[in-house]
Amino acid sequence: MRVASVLLAYRLDELVDAAHLFRPLKLVRPFAAKPRVDVRTLSRGARLRLALTDLGPIFVKAGQVLSTRRDLVPPDIADELAQLQDQVPPFPGAEARAIVEQQLKAPIDRLYADFDETPLASASIAQVHAATLHDGSAVVVKVLRPAIEQRIARDIKLLRSLGELAQRWHPNADKIRPLDVVAEVEKMLENELDLQREGASASLLRRNFESGVDLYVPAVHWDHTAERVLTLERVHGVSCDDIAALDAAGVDRKALAVKGVRLFYEQVFRDNFFHADAHPGNIWVDTTRPGEPRFIALDFGIMGSLPEQDQYWLAQNFIALFERDYARIAQLHVDAGWMPSTVRIDELAAAVRTVCEPYFTRPLSQISLAELVVKLFQTARRYELTLQPQLILLQKTLLNIEGVGRMLDPQIDIWAVAHPVLERILRDRYSPRRTLREVRKRLPEWFNAAPQFPELIRDALRQVAKGERQTVADPRELAQRREESHRTQRALAFGLLGGSLLLGAAVLWTQAAEHGAWPAAIAAAAGLLSFAAGWPRHS
Repeated sequence: MRVASVLLAYRLDELVDAAHLFRPLKLVRPFAAKPRVDVRTLSRGARLRLALTDLGPIFVKAGQVLSTRRDLVPPDIADELAQLQDQVPPFPGAEARAIVEQQLKAPIDRLYADFDETPLASASIAQVHAATLHDGSAVVVKVLRPAIEQRIARDIKLLRSLGELAQRWHPNADKIRPLDVVAEVEKMLENELDLQREGASASLLRRNFESGVDLYVPAVHWDHTAERVLTLERVHGVSCDDIAALDAAGVDRKALAVKGVRLFYEQVFRDNFFHADAHPGNIWVDTTRPGEPRFIALDFGIMGSLPEQDQYWLAQNFIALFERDYARIAQLHVDAGWMPSTVRIDELAAAVRTVCEPYFTRPLSQISLAELVVKLFQTARRYELTLQPQLILLQKTLLNIEGVGRMLDPQIDIWAVAHPVLERILRDRYSPRRTLREVRKRLPEWFNAAPQFPELIRDALRQVAKGERQTVADPRELAQRREESHRTQRALAFGLLGGSLLLGAAVLWTQAAEHGAWPAAIAAAAGLLSFAAGWPRHS
């Protein structure tokens, strides 16, 4: 009822109409909540943004996630939702001080030489205070709001109820998967409520960019960190959207924009660990090095990673898009399981080509990769695309990063920057040398399982033979089944031989310094030939 009341107050009647149970509440409009501003002259997107802000942090987070689904949300609404900021009035500094002492189990004076009770910034989940350690190091202390867990749990329960309504009544619920989106928001918030986890994320991102040449990540002070308190090195910089300040400092914005795009692809495809809340408030610029600028990352509560298979399919989709290989894009979507196997590849490829070709008539510097990806999702929905919740954060980050890049350099050629970076990363990631390193890493596990291989093959062959005996078939079908059985036995035998040879190659590789790399290379080649000999051949 509270949700309906706020929606009515901001004249979002169509959303109330969409939920059948809410319709009678329109009769009590005179008693609805009063909006903070005069909404009569505002656009529907602005009204929805203000309504979500009034409803609280969980709805702000849901709106931020929804802003990334531009294939589902009209552009005017998506643009407004992208501006959602969960800034709220601060809670008293004395309460923050008490939480720090309770979490770190020591008086504040023993922990810090100085602790400013006036917060530097305040958001819906936590607020940040300036402090100084006894060794003179300047730090910031992030403190969770009191009783925030109970508030989040209550709002998540409500959001899940709304998701269940959408699951029941929305005509495309099986593709939009509202409950999965709610689960993604819930997981995101759970991560933000554990500041020790955020500290670990900051520590890993700092290690991934240890040189600090392109991206600087503040150090974590673990002795002053707990589940509800996080102490980080204090850094200084300029928000990446403050163009006037960057120009005044003489920062090379073109070089900075190129670095921003490169950093995105390195985080996603090289490290599989990326900053997923990369709006300008969390991305600063170090102005002390104007000729060789670098970014400073802040707020590590929302970090993203992908399952290895999704990471591979996504990278291959980007490469195919860069090379305008529409048939491969269509095939990749089916192979990844994002679309049913019944989809006709030629029709899907034609639809992708119809979307992409008009873009390629423009200069590459004018092509928005994020906009093109959104259009592709809109097209793919007609071919029964299933929403992949694990890709939501990535889509959000892609939109943010491209927005930052265009803001810093409106003429940036995203394609020219991204294509070689992604090709280089994939070449390194799936190179023979890296593959052999992975083999060496897994050798102990494989050797431990190797004695079971003969028994597994014997059991598999018995199952095949048993299936033949239990099936009554005509002679032609029986002959076909026998042929399939022979192919299966052949594949298993050659697979076992190939696997043994590759294991041997891996062992020889570990001794390459002593005997040279040729024995390992010969054994690996023989193993691959064995796999090829046993590969099923279809008539």
